[in-house]
Amino acid sequence: MTMISTLYFFTLLSSTMAWGRVGLWSEGSPKNGTGGEDRCTCDAFLPSSVFPIRELVEVEIKAQEISHQLDLEMGKLEDYEIKITAYAEKIIKLTEKIEKIEKNPDDYNEADLEELKVEIKQVEALIKELQISINSSTTIFGSMRIEITSMEQVLIRLEKTYDKNVVLKTRREYIKVQLQLEECERRHQEIFNPNIGSCAHTGIIRVSKPYVTQLNAHLSASQIFGGWGKDSKPLPDRESMYWYSGHTSASIVDIRFYTNYKNLILRNPFQHNTLKNGWAGTGNNFIIRDNTLYYQINNPFSMAKVNFTDMTYTYRVISKASPNFSYSHSPSQNFDFAADETGLWVTYATEESGGRMVIARIHEASFGVEEEWQTSVYKPGVSNAFMVCGVLYAVRTIDMQHEEIFYKYDTKTKQESYISVPFERFQEKYSNLDYNPTDQKLYMYNGGYYVNYHLWFNHTTKATVSPPYALT
Repeated sequence: MTMISTLYFFTLLSSTMAWGRVGLWSEGSPKNGTGGEDRCTCDAFLPSSVFPIRELVEVEIKAQEISHQLDLEMGKLEDYEIKITAYAEKIIKLTEKIEKIEKNPDDYNEADLEELKVEIKQVEALIKELQISINSSTTIFGSMRIEITSMEQVLIRLEKTYDKNVVLKTRREYIKVQLQLEECERRHQEIFNPNIGSCAHTGIIRVSKPYVTQLNAHLSASQIFGGWGKDSKPLPDRESMYWYSGHTSASIVDIRFYTNYKNLILRNPFQHNTLKNGWAGTGNNFIIRDNTLYYQINNPFSMAKVNFTDMTYTYRVISKASPNFSYSHSPSQNFDFAADETGLWVTYATEESGGRMVIARIHEASFGVEEEWQTSVYKPGVSNAFMVCGVLYAVRTIDMQHEEIFYKYDTKTKQESYISVPFERFQEKYSNLDYNPTDQKLYMYNGGYYVNYHLWFNHTTKATVSPPYALT
């Protein structure tokens, strides 16, 4: 082989990054037909499928860019914390001044009052400036989520088509930025959402854009039924735990547990439980609370639970509950379990109610129904529902990309009302939507993808009833 042909061969080999085994050469020293000098022959077997190295490089570059941007955002969050502490001290001092003026108004003149007004306006301006910065960070996090989701889709496609080991290095970069973003969002929430576990609000006023984590642990788009999330009342040392269950039909056959977000992303469960014979579930509105799975079974048609601490199974029949009314996006969702700041709930419809939803509070120790509330919302017209602070929120589909929280029923006041809080979906249909009080997020299983949303509440008034217990 001449020097030119050798260079050409390796240039071709390196530029194509051919996937799969490449047959290199067989050596020999045959004479050419004209009596020329010896030569070695080189046979290269390059497959027709060419590895798209450019796409992989683009993902790596994008991961590095996002990682750098997240470092900057973490720096901003530290700056926000310092500013919030300083502003809080200013507000405390201003409050003390105002209280003194109110107690002894004759001791102060117009000039003192004007000076106080100027100080108040200065603090207001600083707070507005900080709010703009905070909103900017929130927008950046949202755009990063979109970019990371796009990266994930590229990596999944490459892993399915080409050698996973070749893609592994880039996936590590992807996982790194995923974890950085999660940490940024966690810090953001700790700083700006100090009311976790509190019901001192009048309800939901806004839902964030969808935060898409990744495709399910099976890495299969066919696992469109299922759910994921966090334990709403976690055991000690399991506050960071996530769970997932998915299937190709509306069935519940097993569940996986992950110690933290990182292991969820890495698809590395520390526990994998298969439901024992005769206890497989159906429908997709199941939850985990206090290390216990609450779900629906059909034989007999009832609500069921399995405690993963002692592996005990229990069921309770609700005689009036009907198997004939499900949500619009998924079959067999007759019992919908929910957990919020006030406890454990289940919703269903009855023949007697004409398919309208009934809310029931579950006594956790006895697994019995304590109290029921009749609503006027027709269940088949609802895509899903969840509970927050004893209030039922029902959701309906607006179009192929949008949902709307359109109805709420307050079990404390027995008042119902129609509202409009729209939000986006990632995929057209979803099978599970639940609120978690430990982080005030909505968790959605959307077309096989893990999706979650931040919620904003109206904190302008104090709640009339405090949560009956503090979250552990």
